Amino acid sequence: MKTFEARLGRFVIKYSIPLILLSLLVVAGTGYGTRFLTFSSNSRMFFSEDNPELQAFNALEQTYTKFENVFFTIAPKSKNVFTRDVLGAVQDLTEKSWKMPYSSRVDSITNYQHTKVEGDDLIVEDLVENAEQLTDEQLQEVRDIALNEPLLKGRLISLSGHVTGVNVNVIKPDENGKVSDTISEAAYALQAEMQRKYPQLDIYVTGVVMIDTTFEQATEEDITLLVPIMCGLLLLILAICLRSALGMGLTFLVIVFSTLTGLGLAGWLGIPMNPASANAPTIILTLAVADSVHILTTMFHQMRNGLDRHQAIEHSIRINFQPVLVTSLTTAVGFLTMNFSDAPPFRDLGNVVAMGIIAAFFYSVLLLPALAAILPLKAAKSSPSISPSSYIYERLADFIVRRRTAIFWTMIIMIIGATTGISRIQLDDDFVKFFSPHFDFRRATDFTAENLTGMYMIDWDLNSGGEGGVNEPEYQHTIEAFADWFRRQKYVCHVYTFTDIMKQINRNMHDNDPVYYRLPEERNLAAQYLLLYEMNLPFGLDLNDRINIDKSASRMTVSLVGASTREMRELEVAGRGWLKENAPPSMYTQGSGVTMMFAHLSERNIKSMLSSSLFALGLISIIMVIVLRSVKLGLLSLIPNIAPAFMGFGVWGYAVGQVGLAVSVLIAMTMGIVVDDTVHFLSKYQRGRTEQAMSPEDAIRFAFRTVAAPMWISTVTLVGGFIVLACSGFQINAHMGSMTAITISFALLLDFFFLPVLLLQFDRSAPSAPSISSVPAQTD
Repeated sequence: MKTFEARLGRFVIKYSIPLILLSLLVVAGTGYGTRFLTFSSNSRMFFSEDNPELQAFNALEQTYTKFENVFFTIAPKSKNVFTRDVLGAVQDLTEKSWKMPYSSRVDSITNYQHTKVEGDDLIVEDLVENAEQLTDEQLQEVRDIALNEPLLKGRLISLSGHVTGVNVNVIKPDENGKVSDTISEAAYALQAEMQRKYPQLDIYVTGVVMIDTTFEQATEEDITLLVPIMCGLLLLILAICLRSALGMGLTFLVIVFSTLTGLGLAGWLGIPMNPASANAPTIILTLAVADSVHILTTMFHQMRNGLDRHQAIEHSIRINFQPVLVTSLTTAVGFLTMNFSDAPPFRDLGNVVAMGIIAAFFYSVLLLPALAAILPLKAAKSSPSISPSSYIYERLADFIVRRRTAIFWTMIIMIIGATTGISRIQLDDDFVKFFSPHFDFRRATDFTAENLTGMYMIDWDLNSGGEGGVNEPEYQHTIEAFADWFRRQKYVCHVYTFTDIMKQINRNMHDNDPVYYRLPEERNLAAQYLLLYEMNLPFGLDLNDRINIDKSASRMTVSLVGASTREMRELEVAGRGWLKENAPPSMYTQGSGVTMMFAHLSERNIKSMLSSSLFALGLISIIMVIVLRSVKLGLLSLIPNIAPAFMGFGVWGYAVGQVGLAVSVLIAMTMGIVVDDTVHFLSKYQRGRTEQAMSPEDAIRFAFRTVAAPMWISTVTLVGGFIVLACSGFQINAHMGSMTAITISFALLLDFFFLPVLLLQFDRSAPSAPSISSVPAQTD
């Protein structure tokens, strides 16, 4: 009675032409979906709708003006902002920035609303007017005011006055990435115009809007640059390993079709391309090679042993169908468990890759053999580098059998030694450094942070407990104390609170006596000051971004420089602790904002992915036990499948010491990948034990002889592919590629050395008698 695999082999050969036509139809139908692919570039794409930090930030934006901005950093080559030409340029840029698309507010040192008293009137006016006509005395006065104004220094003017900034708030009508593109294009055009007009200045552009644009740039760069490099690398590896131009072409066709199907289905399903899911083509191209390599190498070997092409195809399908099916399922399971991620882009990546992997399975076991059946495919002459019976693999198997005890303890020591590096890992990230310095945004942000102000901010929505409560002296004094506490903390470069305005007005109303640079002591007086100030503010420069409508709450913004996400989380926790101890209950809140959203994302994602990793481990274990029909072999297979990820993390701990968003999905993702070689090795080992009644030692030799070469080829391909991914200019992708390459390398090492000695140690049962349906003992 023929097995399903044997019947499938005959079916593929008999119906090769219909299968080819059907495959082409499927590729055309699914691939057509690529025209519907969209790019998502909004920074909020990393957060699910139920993310508590996103919900807190949305609540903050509903209360106050939205804070999405473009920030121009102006650095005079003279290193002095307070000259007529530089202030004139700042004034010019400020005026032009109002005309940018969706601009709602522009702040700079020139239009800073400076207060003074003339008679009984409070005058609020621009700090600089007609910059080119200022006298030396007026320039000095502007300098003194700007460098001593808490609302400006460390925010819009550097402490030494050598760099200044112009902040443009925008209100986008929706979350469409094209809106961000429109704004950023206008910002870069304005930058270029100002650089031409004022060559004595260096102008940099950063801000939240520019993050969105850079996300899209990173996505497009990875797709247009890495995918062609990956294709070239795959062709090179296949040419060297298969030594068959037609075999190389067939394999390449399968992986291209698999990628088109995965991306096309993503288009049909409305899955957007983003910096994470943009990796899908590279990963699918890489992973899809393994199935084809196993089928082709077995087929070539049988042809060299005397079988004709059709017999070799049948034999290859018979012995490879089950392990290829299992590896495809386990790899897909690993990527599908990324749906547990708290970051939607990783869910998208997992789903797209899983679809591509399943497509690769069908193309490998149906389309590839069908094409091989009708094309004049010939096996290359035997080569030690690719032959399953090559001398090097025979000697390696003998060495492992002879030295099993020494190898076992050596591998145990290696696993423990590498894994201990996990203790050095800290959960940390720096989302500006997600981008390589070759991106304009990264260079501009680094320069701004080093010379002017930080891009990282923690916003506090401080409620007074009642309407008009912001005028209460006790409330204002508490905010002032909270702000002063933050100013003493490490990494804090600026604290923006409306109480600094109140102190300035109080001093103005007392003949500019420095003694009165303090908060007013009466609620009515504070209310009058605030009303006078707001009545004199020009359109667009009101306090809606600081105080809510009914004046029951105010917003305090803390700007940071040089803080990592771990340090930001710690500072936010300390801030909440201060409020709990020193403020009334109504003021207690958590810090929010884009910065805090990213600061918590890595931590939250790792927690969510731990459960998914356990789920993937359980599901993969069940699959292994069912397929191998042995609880013992299924459990033994877990060790070389789990250990590589921990060893990879350990080496990362020694080398880098920091784990962020990129590697939070690593265990779930790689678990399905590293199972592949284990499945193929155990499948051949078990075939030797059951079909050919071999001893464990001979079964190990049989497995090395039959599967070591394709294991080596597929691992080189996988490592090469993920090393290409490690070259990405987007740090999340680069770290993911590096860690995956390390993990897969350890997986091959354990499958070659640790798995065999485990089998020799624990699988000592008598070999099974060959079954009637088994093929007579012959080398695969």
